[in-house]
Amino acid sequence: MKFTRPHLFMLALSVAMTIAPIVNAATTDLPIRTSAVGSVERGDAKRATALLDRAVDYLQKNGPEQSFGAFNERKGTFTSNEFYVFAVGTDGILYASGGASNGLVGLNVLNLRDAAGKSFIRDMLELAKTNESGVVEYHWLNQIDNHLENKTSQFRKVGNYLVCVGYYIPRASAEEAKALLSKAVAFLKRSGTETAFRTFNNPQGGYVINDEYVFAINLDDGKYLASGASPTLTGADVRELSDAAGKPLFKEMIALAKQKGSGTVAYVWRNPATNAIEQKHSLIQRVGNVLLGVGYYTKN
Repeated sequence: MKFTRPHLFMLALSVAMTIAPIVNAATTDLPIRTSAVGSVERGDAKRATALLDRAVDYLQKNGPEQSFGAFNERKGTFTSNEFYVFAVGTDGILYASGGASNGLVGLNVLNLRDAAGKSFIRDMLELAKTNESGVVEYHWLNQIDNHLENKTSQFRKVGNYLVCVGYYIPRASAEEAKALLSKAVAFLKRSGTETAFRTFNNPQGGYVINDEYVFAINLDDGKYLASGASPTLTGADVRELSDAAGKPLFKEMIALAKQKGSGTVAYVWRNPATNAIEQKHSLIQRVGNVLLGVGYYTKN
């Protein structure tokens, strides 16, 4: 099917609606797909908020002493897998933690730094001087998978205490993107186009992992053959589409694939896990007349 200018406009509009929420994407209740990739952060944020609501209510009804005892229970009612409550006083003392920082309870953690050297407790207390609630982002050890990951912690101010609950944001690395692309190339060669593209479009097919997904473009006509993040775009001609900064990224990818067979293209795109516009680097590989790609996101 040949796309006219109106068709291209509608296609661009549909993509723009997918990637447009740039302003306050972290704080507004934006719609997001219900697939495995799209619901990652949104679902975790809701669970964290629900636990924080419950902890704040408990503290208000039962007071600090009883509440901190409950929050400190590593397998209590205020811990669930990687979700746990911690409480910091405006004096910088950690009064409770159901997580790995439990050993710091009773100590002044004002100068505690994350894996990147950020004084996130100090930042949180500074923010709380003028806000009754808020969020901070930092790098922390996820004890479930034993990896350092990006973490967002929400806090509420209750008297002289900040009650906090955090959640982890998955973010693939360049190495992980390269591994998934190699896996997709091998699968396409082994299984053929029909099976491969159907699998790439399936959120449960093994090629959509948190913020990573495989996409495929026909080098002859510029049409999407598969896109794990947006399967509904299959069949659309993407050559006239640009990223949020106006860069004709797909034209660049196609030219690179035809000239060199592989490479990397940088641009800005919506991260399906965080629902925010972020820097993205897509690794591409040519297989016959097909361009396969996998990208990874960076916040800066």
